[in-house]
Amino acid sequence: MRARPRLADGTGPVLVVLLVLLVALAFAGPAYAEPSGYLALLKRAAPLVVLAVGQYFVIASGGFDLSVGSLVTAEVVVAARLVDGDDANTWWVIASLLGCGILVGLVNGLITTTLLVPSFIVTLGMLLVLDGAVFLWSGGAPRGALSPSFRVLGRGSADVPVLGQVPWSVIVLLVVVVAAAWFMRSGTGRMLLAVGDNENVVRLAGGRVDRLRLLAFVLSALLASVAAILLAGFAGVSAQVGDGLEFRAITAVVLGGVLLGGGRGSVVAAAAGALSLEALFSLLNLLGVSGALESAVQGVIIIAAVAYAAHGAGLRRMLRRPVPHPA
Repeated sequence: MRARPRLADGTGPVLVVLLVLLVALAFAGPAYAEPSGYLALLKRAAPLVVLAVGQYFVIASGGFDLSVGSLVTAEVVVAARLVDGDDANTWWVIASLLGCGILVGLVNGLITTTLLVPSFIVTLGMLLVLDGAVFLWSGGAPRGALSPSFRVLGRGSADVPVLGQVPWSVIVLLVVVVAAAWFMRSGTGRMLLAVGDNENVVRLAGGRVDRLRLLAFVLSALLASVAAILLAGFAGVSAQVGDGLEFRAITAVVLGGVLLGGGRGSVVAAAAGALSLEALFSLLNLLGVSGALESAVQGVIIIAAVAYAAHGAGLRRMLRRPVPHPA
């Protein structure tokens, strides 16, 4: 018998939510009457989706990464200073940003796994370190400028046969999601998910738990660097460009049904959660709702997701329990 492909737990509901939001956008704004409107939505959402995929790796393995927002800000500010408007500096600066992301991920992962400091504390400390470094580097006002070639990834488009002009950020988004989904189907990816579920069983099975968690932090920081490159190209240079992105990424992941504490969830669900969050905020903006409500919405989503994760299993068992028929 052939195995039928099926969606991971939590993926179906978030895809339904995403579909409802996309339909609502079509009614709320004339820009979404054409495919170009949804392509623009994907372009805006690309940095958040990439961040959410990175955050997924850490949360699925049983941790948190609160440093990604500050890492995005630090890399955007540093990139503007190093590039300084010169196209000749673009590619070595991009390579340096990716290397810096890997280094930050290694530091987070090594402290968490070797010193046994909770990831929440480690990454919160890294958040403060990066914030302080950005302030010292920029003096509170970023200097320099990004070159036109640097901004192509965030703003430019590629000519794709049949599809026409497709933003580079959307292409990067698709590559990241496909590569991450393929990785999670590999033996290493499955083991990473198992670490979040029960690390003792993984240890007994011969799995290297510390290396797997270290890998999760490195992937998270590396994808945060990719998100920084996309966001810098799209939104420009600002000392607040990454503020709150770590909480948006966590909200997107839990909206996608990924269990806080690890052990359950999928890359597709996390990406769909990020798209749903961006679509929701776009819808609220079209309806004239204040942007100050965004933080409240994120808080409600996180609380509801954690409550569902805590009590959802018992509720599902109750709903599936057969009703006894009278004799």
